[in-house]
Amino acid sequence: MDTFRVTEADLRGIENKVVVVTGGSSGIGLATVKLLDSVSNTNRFIIIDRTPPPSDLGIPSERLFFHKTEITSWVQQRAAFEGGYAKFGQIDAVFANAGIAEHEDQFFTDKYDNNGRLAEPDRRVLNIDMDAFCDTVKLAVHFMRKSKSGGSIICTASLAGYLASAGAPLYSAAKHGVVGLMRAMKQETAKLNIAISVVAPAITVTPILRQNREDGGSEEVLAQGFSKAGVPINKAESIALAVGHLIKQGRQGNGAGIFVQADRMVDLERGLAKSREIWMSKEMLDLFRGGREAPLFSRI
Repeated sequence: MDTFRVTEADLRGIENKVVVVTGGSSGIGLATVKLLDSVSNTNRFIIIDRTPPPSDLGIPSERLFFHKTEITSWVQQRAAFEGGYAKFGQIDAVFANAGIAEHEDQFFTDKYDNNGRLAEPDRRVLNIDMDAFCDTVKLAVHFMRKSKSGGSIICTASLAGYLASAGAPLYSAAKHGVVGLMRAMKQETAKLNIAISVVAPAITVTPILRQNREDGGSEEVLAQGFSKAGVPINKAESIALAVGHLIKQGRQGNGAGIFVQADRMVDLERGLAKSREIWMSKEMLDLFRGGREAPLFSRI
């Protein structure tokens, strides 16, 4: 599979869209809002986050709806979607992006409760990166069906959702779950004129780089350290371009898995689909296909 790049000029035509962005006040989410606003001042935004977007964002209130939300709260997420839908009357794209990095070691470091018994593990990574993410997708499908015009759901996975990251088992498990949910839903969303896809960034310059670090360095300084060590780094704006690309593709983006590394992109799902006979073996693929009349999906 060949890599490709996307420019802002490639996104012309994304107009009059109402876009929901969870975690839209910083990092990749904020970069996506800024990009789509730059593409057209007819686009409108529903930002769902714990904190409001920066005051210098510059999007007028008639095109912006912010709802302060703890993403793990179904009631608060639902209220955010309801409020945005009531204001704009439609939802065309949802970028399910809110998430956190691995939080401490939950498997090899033991903590004990007041009775000296092994304490329950901290579940915040799965609660945010998997459970709350699934709530976002549920709400996206519900509101897109209400408007009956379909739309796009783009989910933030990670390279760790394809190649597990050592030292981040729960984060890797959650991001594998994001990819798996997309794969399992794409056939059904297609019937509703809804495309579901993932973006899978490698290391990206966002505030998430600073989580669980005690040295106090900015994400830019940390990224420079990675670069000096030869680790490829993305700018948040590159992930935003991938999101815009998937919105622009519409139904053609259904089932895509856009891996972004060093600001370049490739559709991993299409590559995996083309190599089925290699990783499944032809015999196993034929057995799997036995009795199935539906054609193979163009992406796995």
